[in-house]
Amino acid sequence: MTAVFDNFAELPGFFIKEELEARNWSQRDLAYILGYSEQTVTKLISGKQGITAEMAKALGGAFGTSAELWSNLQSSYDLRLAREPDPAIKVRADLQALFPIREMIHRGWLEKTDQSLFELQITRFFEADSFDEIPKRSLVGAAKRTSYDNDPAEQIAWLFRVRQIARQIKAPTYSRHKLEAALAKLRTLTLDPEDVRLVPPILLECGVRYVVAETLPSAHKDKIDGVCTWLDDDTPVIGMSTFYDRMDNFWLVLRHEIEHVIRGHGKAKSVLDNLEGSALSDGDDVTDDERVANSAALNFCYSRDKLLSFYKRKAPYISERDVVGFSALMEAHPSIAVGQIQYLKDDYRWLRKFHVRIRKYLLETAIYDGWGQVAATSL
Repeated sequence: MTAVFDNFAELPGFFIKEELEARNWSQRDLAYILGYSEQTVTKLISGKQGITAEMAKALGGAFGTSAELWSNLQSSYDLRLAREPDPAIKVRADLQALFPIREMIHRGWLEKTDQSLFELQITRFFEADSFDEIPKRSLVGAAKRTSYDNDPAEQIAWLFRVRQIARQIKAPTYSRHKLEAALAKLRTLTLDPEDVRLVPPILLECGVRYVVAETLPSAHKDKIDGVCTWLDDDTPVIGMSTFYDRMDNFWLVLRHEIEHVIRGHGKAKSVLDNLEGSALSDGDDVTDDERVANSAALNFCYSRDKLLSFYKRKAPYISERDVVGFSALMEAHPSIAVGQIQYLKDDYRWLRKFHVRIRKYLLETAIYDGWGQVAATSL
């Protein structure tokens, strides 16, 4: 038999009957040939029982056809009768291909709801004018069309979560003068780890909205430390992940982002920063904006030249006593010197016992999202 696949709405049993008529066989004859009961053959022809893989092989043997023919007839018939899939399935698949939507829902950044409301949530979350205007990693930021083509999707989602939270913070008008003046006060906080709790209110007094947000699990391969972004041309936001939860990293990232704010960086395109390792270099591949922010960060707790001088005099055998003495002279916690010397030595195990966790103190005063808490926001 040469099957004509032009009407898959027909029961596979229709074609079985055609084969029986062509051979002048009865259903009882087919039952005998197949070794099945007459009742089974009747169910196959009437469609009350589908053709299994074993039955497809048996029918192929009986009628001199391939088993695939009967299997395909059954599959095609089943597909024709199957309900059309929910249109939301394709939308969810397309979104998941672009952004970690499932993790965003799990973290409470988005609410799982019906499709129309969900599309509205996504549109507002990414600050787009319409759902169709959310192309792959090219989003609307701060009311300007801004490309993030080179940034991982997880970082982009984190950035817009920071912006979403920052919009809920009430802050006075930003003052560059106040922020520059506050640097001296912030510098005095680098000696005691618990003093990081004073940072958020100091920044707020200057009109800088400060947000701490835990990164998404899938973002660990593309680490992010902080961001400088603006809700408009005069409303700066500093976001930090405290991914490493270390005192040295905290002050390095904070001062780096503050410099971006002071210089007005990030208004056209938010500045996402990963400040570990080579990101602190001043090579030809570093932009001018990053170079000045790096310099400000590296010279905040003490002069970079003094640290390099100390390192050259003491290396390679730098003792704990040396580090403690240098830090006391510079009036900064030893963990800050240890972090930078580890980078210079390219040995991140060296004196790592000096590293101090600060996140628990910071979250006492900071507006934050993650670590079991979902920041209150609205879309």
